[in-house]
Amino acid sequence: MTNETPNPTRGSATRRAFLGLALIAAGGFALQSAALVAPAHAAASEAAQKIADHFASVRTMTGEFVQFGPRGEQTGGKFYIERPGKIRFNYDGSSGFKVISDGQSVVLDNKKMNTMDLYPLSKTPLKLLLDERIDLSGNKVRSVKEEDDLTTIQLADKSVFGNSRITMMFDPKSYDLRQWTITDAQGKDTTVMIFNVRQGVKIDQNLFKIDYKRNIDLNKNKNSSR
Repeated sequence: MTNETPNPTRGSATRRAFLGLALIAAGGFALQSAALVAPAHAAASEAAQKIADHFASVRTMTGEFVQFGPRGEQTGGKFYIERPGKIRFNYDGSSGFKVISDGQSVVLDNKKMNTMDLYPLSKTPLKLLLDERIDLSGNKVRSVKEEDDLTTIQLADKSVFGNSRITMMFDPKSYDLRQWTITDAQGKDTTVMIFNVRQGVKIDQNLFKIDYKRNIDLNKNKNSSR
Protein backbone atom coordinates (compact mmCIF):
# COMPACT_ATOMS: atom_id res chain seq x y z
CA MET A 1 0.00 0.00 0.00
CA THR A 2 1.42 3.34 -0.99
CA ASN A 3 -0.14 6.48 0.40
CA GLU A 4 1.27 9.96 0.21
CA THR A 5 2.38 11.24 3.58
CA PRO A 6 0.17 14.07 4.83
CA ASN A 7 1.84 16.97 6.56
CA PRO A 8 -0.57 18.29 9.21
CA THR A 9 0.22 20.48 12.16
CA ARG A 10 0.22 17.99 15.00
CA GLY A 11 -1.20 19.41 18.18
CA SER A 12 -2.22 17.96 21.48
CA ALA A 13 -5.29 15.75 21.13
CA THR A 14 -8.06 15.95 23.67
CA ARG A 15 -9.30 13.01 25.64
CA ARG A 16 -12.49 13.03 23.60
CA ALA A 17 -10.47 12.58 20.43
CA PHE A 18 -8.70 9.64 22.05
CA LEU A 19 -12.07 8.17 22.95
CA GLY A 20 -13.07 8.55 19.34
CA LEU A 21 -10.80 5.72 18.33
CA ALA A 22 -12.42 3.32 20.70
CA LEU A 23 -15.98 4.40 21.19
CA ILE A 24 -17.23 7.35 19.28
CA ALA A 25 -15.28 9.29 16.77
CA ALA A 26 -14.79 11.52 13.92
CA GLY A 27 -12.75 14.05 12.35
CA GLY A 28 -12.51 16.82 9.75
CA PHE A 29 -14.24 15.21 6.78
CA ALA A 30 -17.81 16.32 7.35
CA LEU A 31 -18.38 16.73 3.63
CA GLN A 32 -17.62 13.08 2.93
CA SER A 33 -19.69 11.94 5.88
CA ALA A 34 -22.64 14.07 4.83
CA ALA A 35 -22.57 12.53 1.38
CA LEU A 36 -23.31 9.14 2.90
CA VAL A 37 -26.96 9.72 3.70
CA ALA A 38 -28.35 6.50 2.30
CA PRO A 39 -30.97 3.94 3.28
CA ALA A 40 -30.06 1.16 5.68
CA HIS A 41 -29.22 -2.26 4.27
CA ALA A 42 -27.58 -0.73 1.19
CA ALA A 43 -26.87 -3.22 -1.55
CA ALA A 44 -23.18 -3.84 -2.16
CA SER A 45 -21.81 -3.81 -5.67
CA GLU A 46 -19.42 -6.36 -7.07
CA ALA A 47 -16.58 -3.82 -6.77
CA ALA A 48 -17.39 -3.15 -3.09
CA GLN A 49 -17.47 -6.88 -2.41
CA LYS A 50 -14.02 -7.27 -3.97
CA ILE A 51 -12.73 -4.57 -1.63
CA ALA A 52 -14.30 -6.29 1.37
CA ASP A 53 -12.80 -9.64 0.35
CA HIS A 54 -9.36 -8.09 -0.13
CA PHE A 55 -9.53 -6.37 3.24
CA ALA A 56 -10.42 -9.69 4.88
CA SER A 57 -7.29 -11.24 3.36
CA VAL A 58 -5.01 -8.62 4.95
CA ARG A 59 -4.35 -10.00 8.40
CA THR A 60 -1.71 -7.52 9.61
CA MET A 61 -0.92 -3.86 8.95
CA THR A 62 1.54 -1.37 10.41
CA GLY A 63 2.23 2.24 9.59
CA GLU A 64 1.65 5.81 10.69
CA PHE A 65 -1.57 7.68 11.33
CA VAL A 66 -2.96 11.17 11.69
CA GLN A 67 -6.11 11.65 13.76
CA PHE A 68 -8.54 14.56 13.39
CA GLY A 69 -10.83 15.15 16.34
CA PRO A 70 -14.34 16.67 16.57
CA ARG A 71 -13.01 20.17 17.26
CA GLY A 72 -10.34 20.07 14.55
CA GLU A 73 -7.55 18.95 16.87
CA GLN A 74 -4.84 16.83 15.26
CA THR A 75 -2.39 14.26 16.54
CA GLY A 76 -0.57 11.28 15.14
CA GLY A 77 1.72 8.37 15.76
CA LYS A 78 2.25 4.74 14.79
CA PHE A 79 -0.29 1.95 14.54
CA TYR A 80 -0.38 -1.86 14.46
CA ILE A 81 -3.37 -3.97 13.40
CA GLU A 82 -3.79 -7.73 13.50
CA ARG A 83 -7.23 -8.90 12.53
CA PRO A 84 -9.42 -10.14 13.96
CA GLY A 85 -9.67 -7.91 16.98
CA LYS A 86 -6.21 -6.53 17.73
CA ILE A 87 -4.98 -2.98 17.39
CA ARG A 88 -2.47 -0.63 18.96
CA PHE A 89 -2.00 3.12 18.52
CA ASN A 90 1.09 4.76 19.97
CA TYR A 91 0.51 8.50 20.06
CA ASP A 92 3.31 11.00 19.56
CA GLY A 93 4.14 13.34 22.41
CA SER A 94 5.22 13.16 26.02
CA SER A 95 2.00 11.65 27.41
CA GLY A 96 2.85 8.14 26.23
CA PHE A 97 -0.83 7.71 25.35
CA LYS A 98 -1.80 4.36 23.83
CA VAL A 99 -4.99 2.73 22.59
CA ILE A 100 -4.79 -1.08 22.68
CA SER A 101 -7.24 -3.85 21.83
CA ASP A 102 -6.34 -7.46 22.61
CA GLY A 103 -9.38 -8.88 20.84
CA GLN A 104 -11.61 -8.72 23.91
CA SER A 105 -11.15 -5.30 25.45
CA VAL A 106 -10.05 -1.82 24.38
CA VAL A 107 -7.97 0.26 26.77
CA LEU A 108 -7.11 3.95 26.66
CA ASP A 109 -3.84 4.09 28.56
CA ASN A 110 -2.42 7.46 29.61
CA LYS A 111 0.76 6.83 31.57
CA LYS A 112 1.35 10.54 32.16
CA MET A 113 -2.06 11.01 33.81
CA ASN A 114 -1.86 7.51 35.31
CA THR A 115 -5.29 6.53 33.95
CA MET A 116 -6.60 3.46 32.12
CA ASP A 117 -10.12 3.41 30.66
CA LEU A 118 -11.26 -0.09 29.71
CA TYR A 119 -14.18 -1.03 27.42
CA PRO A 120 -15.45 -4.26 25.80
CA LEU A 121 -14.38 -4.32 22.15
CA SER A 122 -17.76 -5.84 21.24
CA LYS A 123 -19.47 -2.63 22.38
CA THR A 124 -17.44 -0.26 20.21
CA PRO A 125 -17.74 0.49 16.46
CA LEU A 126 -14.01 -0.26 16.24
CA LYS A 127 -15.02 -3.93 16.28
CA LEU A 128 -16.51 -3.54 12.79
CA LEU A 129 -13.10 -2.50 11.46
CA LEU A 130 -11.33 -5.38 13.20
CA ASP A 131 -13.78 -8.19 12.39
CA GLU A 132 -12.73 -11.24 10.36
CA ARG A 133 -14.48 -9.76 7.35
CA ILE A 134 -16.84 -7.00 6.28
CA ASP A 135 -20.22 -8.65 5.76
CA LEU A 136 -21.81 -6.62 2.99
CA SER A 137 -24.81 -8.93 2.82
CA GLY A 138 -25.83 -8.27 6.41
CA ASN A 139 -27.93 -5.53 7.95
CA LYS A 140 -24.91 -3.64 9.28
CA VAL A 141 -24.31 -1.90 5.93
CA ARG A 142 -25.69 1.65 6.04
CA SER A 143 -24.35 2.78 2.69
CA VAL A 144 -21.89 2.02 -0.10
CA LYS A 145 -20.66 4.90 -2.25
CA GLU A 146 -18.38 4.45 -5.26
CA GLU A 147 -16.35 7.27 -6.81
CA ASP A 148 -13.42 7.26 -9.22
CA ASP A 149 -10.86 7.75 -6.45
CA LEU A 150 -12.67 6.43 -3.38
CA THR A 151 -15.04 3.66 -2.32
CA THR A 152 -16.81 4.39 0.96
CA ILE A 153 -18.52 1.75 3.08
CA GLN A 154 -20.48 2.77 6.16
CA LEU A 155 -21.39 0.21 8.82
CA ALA A 156 -23.56 0.44 11.90
CA ASP A 157 -25.32 -1.84 14.37
CA LYS A 158 -28.00 0.07 16.23
CA SER A 159 -28.72 -2.84 18.57
CA VAL A 160 -25.13 -2.72 19.87
CA PHE A 161 -23.71 0.74 19.21
CA GLY A 162 -26.87 2.87 19.14
CA ASN A 163 -26.46 5.71 16.66
CA SER A 164 -22.67 5.35 16.46
CA ARG A 165 -21.26 4.19 13.13
CA ILE A 166 -17.99 3.66 11.29
CA THR A 167 -17.23 4.81 7.75
CA MET A 168 -14.32 3.13 5.97
CA MET A 169 -12.74 4.57 2.82
CA PHE A 170 -10.80 2.44 0.34
CA ASP A 171 -8.74 2.98 -2.79
CA PRO A 172 -10.92 1.49 -5.59
CA LYS A 173 -7.88 0.43 -7.60
CA SER A 174 -5.58 -1.13 -5.00
CA TYR A 175 -8.44 -1.96 -2.56
CA ASP A 176 -6.29 -0.56 0.25
CA LEU A 177 -7.80 1.06 3.33
CA ARG A 178 -7.05 4.80 3.37
CA GLN A 179 -8.93 6.10 6.39
CA TRP A 180 -11.93 5.63 8.64
CA THR A 181 -14.31 7.87 10.52
CA ILE A 182 -16.24 6.93 13.63
CA THR A 183 -19.34 9.00 14.30
CA ASP A 184 -20.73 9.10 17.82
CA ALA A 185 -24.36 9.21 18.92
CA GLN A 186 -24.24 13.03 18.89
CA GLY A 187 -23.03 13.08 15.29
CA LYS A 188 -19.46 14.10 16.14
CA ASP A 189 -16.68 12.60 14.06
CA THR A 190 -13.14 11.40 14.65
CA THR A 191 -11.20 10.51 11.51
CA VAL A 192 -8.02 8.46 11.27
CA MET A 193 -5.89 8.63 8.10
CA ILE A 194 -3.18 6.00 7.64
CA PHE A 195 -0.04 6.17 5.49
CA ASN A 196 3.36 4.51 4.99
CA VAL A 197 1.46 1.25 5.47
CA ARG A 198 3.04 -2.19 5.35
CA GLN A 199 0.83 -5.25 5.02
CA GLY A 200 1.38 -8.90 5.91
CA VAL A 201 4.12 -8.17 8.43
CA LYS A 202 4.85 -10.14 11.58
CA ILE A 203 3.88 -8.21 14.71
CA ASP A 204 5.11 -8.84 18.24
CA GLN A 205 2.08 -10.09 20.18
CA ASN A 206 3.26 -8.27 23.29
CA LEU A 207 2.15 -5.04 21.61
CA PHE A 208 -1.47 -6.12 22.03
CA LYS A 209 -1.24 -7.08 25.69
CA ILE A 210 -3.33 -5.12 28.17
CA ASP A 211 -2.06 -4.74 31.72
CA TYR A 212 -5.28 -5.73 33.47
CA LYS A 213 -3.58 -5.82 36.87
CA ARG A 214 -2.54 -2.18 36.52
CA ASN A 215 -6.07 -1.29 35.48
CA ILE A 216 -7.50 -3.02 38.59
CA ASP A 217 -4.94 -1.34 40.84
CA LEU A 218 -5.67 2.09 39.37
CA ASN A 219 -9.41 1.62 39.86
CA LYS A 220 -8.87 0.50 43.45
CA ASN A 221 -6.78 3.59 44.17
CA LYS A 222 -9.37 5.80 42.48
CA ASN A 223 -12.21 4.33 44.55
CA SER A 224 -10.27 4.51 47.80
CA SER A 225 -9.48 8.20 47.28
CA ARG A 226 -13.16 9.16 46.96
